[in-house]
Amino acid sequence: MKQFIVTTAMLAGAGLSCAVAAAPPKGDPEKGKQIVSQVCLACHGVDGNGTEPTNPEFPKLAGKQPEYLFKQLNDFKAGKRKNEIMAGMVANLTPDDMANLALYFAGQKARPGVVKNPALVAQGKKIYLDGNPDAGVPACAGCHEVDAFGYKLYPHLAGQHTEYTFLQLKRFNSGERDNDKGLAMQSVTAKMTEQEMRAVAEYLAGVQLK
Repeated sequence: MKQFIVTTAMLAGAGLSCAVAAAPPKGDPEKGKQIVSQVCLACHGVDGNGTEPTNPEFPKLAGKQPEYLFKQLNDFKAGKRKNEIMAGMVANLTPDDMANLALYFAGQKARPGVVKNPALVAQGKKIYLDGNPDAGVPACAGCHEVDAFGYKLYPHLAGQHTEYTFLQLKRFNSGERDNDKGLAMQSVTAKMTEQEMRAVAEYLAGVQLK
């Protein structure tokens, strides 16, 4: 409980909020699985875990919140989130297709991640759980939960590929990724150093899965 109080206070002090009103999409996960076998398999794997990527553009999708996945697919299709690979993948998907995919991947079990630089894990854990008060960085756990399993539009981060997480943090920091209006990521990462972003990514890769 103490940790939750600390993170909430820091978020309030930074003028940020984690209140999210998002209903889960309605659809058929089995139809989503059929699309995965035709469209998503090569990058994300049939169960959404893929493999530790040489290309940091390929995240794990297994266990992510369906609300989050549905929003990201729609953002890619609308051009609100820029990615040449995903733009082509979603071009022919209907809203029902995207809902079915979101529900399918959300229902898959995430596999453990791989920590590449153990020396950074302790620093990453501290930032994730406590933030960096001196720099005005709130705790990541305030939105993504202490266990990094997330909530609605704040995605499950536990076990995510290190390079993917690091790349996304850098994109939020630079403003290249800006499809999070009202969800704080640009404001949070603007105050983080590159080493802090790397450390958080390493920590999250090693978070134990339930």
